[in-house]
Amino acid sequence: MKKLGVGLLALVLLVVAAGAIFREQIGERIFVRAVDKMVTRDVIGDLPDGMHVVLCGTGSPLPDAARAGPCSAVIIDGKMFVVDIGGGAVRNMGLMGLNPGATEALLLTHFHSDHIDGMGELLLQRWAGGNRTEPLPVVAPEGVEPIVEGINAAYAADVTYRVAHHGEKVMPPSGAGGIAVPFALPEQGVEQVVYNREGIKITAFPVHHIPVIPAVGYRFDYKGRSVVFSGDTSKNNAIENACNGCDILVHEALNSEMVGIVQTAMKKAGRSGPEKIMADIPDYHTTPVQAAGSAQTAKAKMLVLTHIIPAVPVDYLKSYYLKGVDDVFDGPVVLGEDGMLFTLPPNKTSPANKTSPANKSSPANKNSIEQGKLL
Repeated sequence: MKKLGVGLLALVLLVVAAGAIFREQIGERIFVRAVDKMVTRDVIGDLPDGMHVVLCGTGSPLPDAARAGPCSAVIIDGKMFVVDIGGGAVRNMGLMGLNPGATEALLLTHFHSDHIDGMGELLLQRWAGGNRTEPLPVVAPEGVEPIVEGINAAYAADVTYRVAHHGEKVMPPSGAGGIAVPFALPEQGVEQVVYNREGIKITAFPVHHIPVIPAVGYRFDYKGRSVVFSGDTSKNNAIENACNGCDILVHEALNSEMVGIVQTAMKKAGRSGPEKIMADIPDYHTTPVQAAGSAQTAKAKMLVLTHIIPAVPVDYLKSYYLKGVDDVFDGPVVLGEDGMLFTLPPNKTSPANKTSPANKSSPANKNSIEQGKLL
């Protein structure tokens, strides 16, 4: 028995020694395999027919090491629609295997800095990753024009450098940047279709984020499935009306009790500016319990919380953050995390779907929502 132990120890030492001696060669092989896997990965192309929702960023302006700025993506038939584009979200896309070059349009809910500060990176990566010959459409309420023009101006020099370095064939100058696609802010209670092609319908509706005007949410419909994004808003029935039985309600959330604790700490520390901000922000956001109430009223099949305020750095805090939610909403509630993927197979019984032969192999459960993780 003692000899066996000595033999195992000798084997371990031999393996360790070999690893030290051949470290460069081993490292090279590991790197080559990792690069091959990364380059050939095609998450968007591998997704089945249906509507797929990805949380690219579930954070807020408050520091959160685990969350990028607000950003969601809806992937349908190889096309990716991005809703808001907070800082760090584009890099998350890369980590998740989502090629920004597949972005069909960027939709902005409003113009708060944390919802647009990743736009420059998205425009660049979409251009570089998609060999695009036309700029990215940026769909948003009127007022988006100077924002897109400003981003384009800020990146103008960068565009010339990249064209000069890589050539017009790889980086077509006509495809750089974005182009504003503004729409008039709908009146309260009114919804407006902002995209309607190839069976994909996107509807905008006004929300309440005073003093931020304009502010809207979006509803996506495809093959009998629907997803609603609240944008930043205080609780109001516009979201409930837009959802109206939707499959997934992706709703912002601010835990006012936890924010109050942060405010008290700021006051004790003599930080009057941040204290005032913590006192102000609850009135134009929605608590988890209020979001759950909207989901219940709207008969949403699933509630996904995003734009998490304040940060929830450890899993142990999730129950505290969601306190009272289960008492209000009967369906599943998900505290959003970066990289989450939700798949909605086509609803085969939908009138819009009955005559489509492409859906013969689609899952039969019209209410199924498959959840996974890309990051």
